[in-house]
This record gives sequence, C-alpha cells and structure tokens, in this order.
Amino acid sequence: MSRNSKLQIYITLFFVMIIWGLNVIATKLLVTSFMPVTMTAFRIFTAAVGVFFILFYLGLLKKPTKNQFYYIILCSLFNVVGHHYFLSVGLKETSASNGGLILGMGPILTTILAIFLLKYKVTVLRFAGILFGFIGIFFIIFQSGKGLQAISLGDFHVFLSIFLQAISFIMIKKISGTLDPRLMTGYMLLFGSVILFAISLIVEPNGLQSMRNGSISIWLLFFASAFLATSVGHMIYNYAIGKVGPSESAIFINLNPFFALVGATLFLGEVISLPQVLGFIFIIFGVVLGSGGFEELLRYRKGKQKYVA
Repeated sequence: MSRNSKLQIYITLFFVMIIWGLNVIATKLLVTSFMPVTMTAFRIFTAAVGVFFILFYLGLLKKPTKNQFYYIILCSLFNVVGHHYFLSVGLKETSASNGGLILGMGPILTTILAIFLLKYKVTVLRFAGILFGFIGIFFIIFQSGKGLQAISLGDFHVFLSIFLQAISFIMIKKISGTLDPRLMTGYMLLFGSVILFAISLIVEPNGLQSMRNGSISIWLLFFASAFLATSVGHMIYNYAIGKVGPSESAIFINLNPFFALVGATLFLGEVISLPQVLGFIFIIFGVVLGSGGFEELLRYRKGKQKYVA
C-alpha cells in the first residue's frame, strides 16, 4: 500500500474520530430522552439502511457466502449487539466525559488481543503503553477517592462495550481478505439491530412507547448519530482495518476522549476534574506506545535518515 494511500486513510480517520467523540455526547442525550436499548436498536437499524444505500450507490451490494455470513453474525454479536447494548446502558449510568475517556482504551485493548490472537510482537514500548493505559483508567474510575466503592456500574458497562468491540476488530481483520469490510458493516448493523430490538422487548417493555417522545432537535440528533457516526463512520473505520490493520487504525481512537471531553464541557456543562485530565494523558501515552504508533514513527524517521544519507 502506497504512503499517499495510507495518508488519505489517516486523514479520513481523523475526521471520523471527531464525529465519534461528539457522538458520545449525542448518545448521552439520546439515552436520557428514550429508553436506551430500544433507541439503540432503532438507531442501528437506521444506520444499516444508510449503509445499504451507500453500498448500492458504490456498486458493492451483494450476497455474502455461507462462511462469510458466519463471520458477519459473529462480529455482529460483538461489534453491534454487545458493544452498543453496554454503551447505551453504561452512558445512562455514568457521565459522558467518563464514558468518552474509557472508550479511549479501545486501541490498547485491541493491541492486547492482537498480541494473543494475531501473534503481534510484544515490545518493551508496547508493554509500557498497555501499563500507562490501565493507569489512566485507574485515575478515571477512582477519581472520587472512595476506592472500589467509587467504581460506577456505568463505567464498567462502557469498559465492557469497548472490550467487545476490540474483539470484533480482530475478527474483521481476519475476514477482510475475502469480504469487503464496508459490505460487512451493512449486514452487521442489520442483524445487530434486529437482535437488539428483540432484547429491548424483554428488558424494556415500554421502550416503543418511549420512542414517541422527543423534540425535533433530539430526532435530528438521532438521525445524525445514525447516519454520520454509525453508517459512514463504521464503514470507513472497518475499511481502514482491512487496509492498514487493527492496531494502526486503533491509534486514532485516542482522539475520541479529547473530542468527548470538549463536547461534554461545551454541550452538557460537565466539569472536567484533575483525575480525568491525568487519566486522559496516561491513556494518550498508552495508546501511542501500546498500539505501536511511536515505534512506527521511529522506523519512519530512521528510514528517512538512511535514505538522505
């Protein structure tokens, strides 16, 4: 893959991270206006419709094979059902700033799984990055100084959501050689939304009734979240995983906490505490080191100096 092609993907991922960071704020507002699981099922289904329209326009719409369907359903359970279920429930129980910071652990969790499942090499810098990342999470969830009692159930649910998504990133990388990740995204969202809706009927009997509420601004936010963050965002991100790999793509997720913090301050009026700032700094260092970004920069600079010499 050429350096220019990589650069284009990296620039695109940067803008996706802005959308995803602000989508944490949007999701926080949506789960306080509607019942979270029911709303999420409808939002994901709306996103699936958007993806299929884009796939049709690009001429990529086709029926996967039976083996590909197996991976689609498996990834859907982790990436859509598990991730979005626990994210929606978690953001109902914790602050948007905390949620955004914990989501920033995605790259480190992806790297850990890649080490075990894809046999990625463990270096001293990557190990240090993983350690820094977990120190950052420690600052965030124990910010009140009350020890284990300070751990919010919402914080745990958000952490579980990003862990399940990290597992799905490894699966997407494995199947990306035979199935276009953009096509996979559409089917994943479709199947996932159906399963989420079935779950909502059990855990939220009055969920459909709650969807009758909401102002025009909330519904505009709903469609923006569905189409921009989920349809377009996931298509681009899953495509990037197939092209540059899960670890390199995951490096950009470290931008999510920053944009989530900015959004929480500007739109929700949340006050950012010193432990949250410290946690953010540790997570940034953890992501850059743990996902291999710093090592990639060193290799690039070394190669450039050798070329000049």
